[in-house]
Amino acid sequence: MIHRMSSTSFHIYCQRIDPSRNMARYYMLAIRPTLFGETAVVRSWGRIGRRGGERTDVFGTETEAVAHFLDLARRKHRKGYRPTRGGDPT
Repeated sequence: MIHRMSSTSFHIYCQRIDPSRNMARYYMLAIRPTLFGETAVVRSWGRIGRRGGERTDVFGTETEAVAHFLDLARRKHRKGYRPTRGGDPT
């Protein structure tokens, strides 16, 4: 049985800037559908103005992906990352 997945993608771009610690970091989270009907949570991170790391986690259901997305967003918020306008840190 094939389940229809949402074709909507979501993303959030956050920054954590602390001049006293020479810290200027970004963190991007996105939910995107895959070609195989699964849902992926894509995250990228690094220093603002530089290329950083990227990781993609694939989930069988959109519900699992959204739960993971929200958990990661909460963790980053607790560490001091705040949503900003933007999207391409490099």
